[in-house]
Amino acid sequence: MASTSCPTILLPFSKVDFPIQRATKFAPSINIGKTHLQKLSISRFSRFRPNGFVVFSRLNDYSVDDSSRDTLKNSPELGVQSCTWNWRGYSIRYQCAGNSGPALVLVHGFGANSDHWRKNVPVLAKSHRVYSIDLIGYGYSDKPNPRNFGADYFYTFETWATQLNDFCTDVVKDEAFFICNSIGGLVGLQAAVMEPQICKGIMLLNISLRMLHIKKQPWYGKPVIRSFQNLLRNTAMGRFFYRSVATPESVKSILCQCYHDTSQVTEELVQKILLPGLEPGAVDVFLEFICYSGGPLPEELLPQVKCPVLIAWGDKDPWEPIELGRAYGKFDSVEDFIVLPDVGHCPQDEAPNLVNPLVESFVARHASPKASVSV
Repeated sequence: MASTSCPTILLPFSKVDFPIQRATKFAPSINIGKTHLQKLSISRFSRFRPNGFVVFSRLNDYSVDDSSRDTLKNSPELGVQSCTWNWRGYSIRYQCAGNSGPALVLVHGFGANSDHWRKNVPVLAKSHRVYSIDLIGYGYSDKPNPRNFGADYFYTFETWATQLNDFCTDVVKDEAFFICNSIGGLVGLQAAVMEPQICKGIMLLNISLRMLHIKKQPWYGKPVIRSFQNLLRNTAMGRFFYRSVATPESVKSILCQCYHDTSQVTEELVQKILLPGLEPGAVDVFLEFICYSGGPLPEELLPQVKCPVLIAWGDKDPWEPIELGRAYGKFDSVEDFIVLPDVGHCPQDEAPNLVNPLVESFVARHASPKASVSV
């Protein structure tokens, strides 16, 4: 049963609550029954430091320093490694596990990072090569100031899609399946459109509907939205607002909005989300993106995707209501739309016991025989 002990905070960019009913499924869509959350064995490392951690990489050259080698040697669990990759002069943090099977790249949502997949990576790595990446601007990846790029937006889906495709080329060195949550779904779709030969398939978990996109606003609302965005981006109000949400109490409250089972909003999760948000430059990234009302919409990208797409949706998501999300199941590229009962906006963390088997079955259906060879 979901806990109700968390307070509520409504953000200006959050979606309003919608009445949620049991979804009517598209054939051959299925419902998955809720089961007890399995105990997962997750490697535990100290907090990531941009200039040093367990494993390092620079332009595909990997090395391990002495202290980190001791950490690896003495660790009882060697499943998940945290690494850095130099992308166009920027340091990008990613995590990886597994040495055989198809390659999976896990892409987080807004304000999150690769730690949001900590319940998935060790499980999926038993039969896959698994990578979870911090998109530039998030987690412990570099956070270049967007104002250094002139009038153009830097933190766009095109930027992140290019990063994702380059990561597959430079680090994964293979085709990959993209497993994506929230805005990460836009990143995965955009990447697949830009470089279709890289992506073998995409799984979308509660993809962002982008309800604040300028195309979805009535003509009379567009000036209001632009004024609000300019206020946040160009005045002290934006930084004041960010300071008010970048606290343990606010992060927990926000997470309790989007997790139906709020018992999963642990102190560990709050710290995983909060600490990268206190890194230098995080506030500029935050303000830049919430003021970004352009770019692609899911309904514009899905018809262009050539690879198979599987959509899974927590039916208790208050931000991206399933009644609107079900429309995406009608696209030809979407092979199935699966309802996750009593789950909120982040199924991979709230209900990994439902998501992990879905990933495994989706990949098994579409992986080529050569993907099973150890690398």
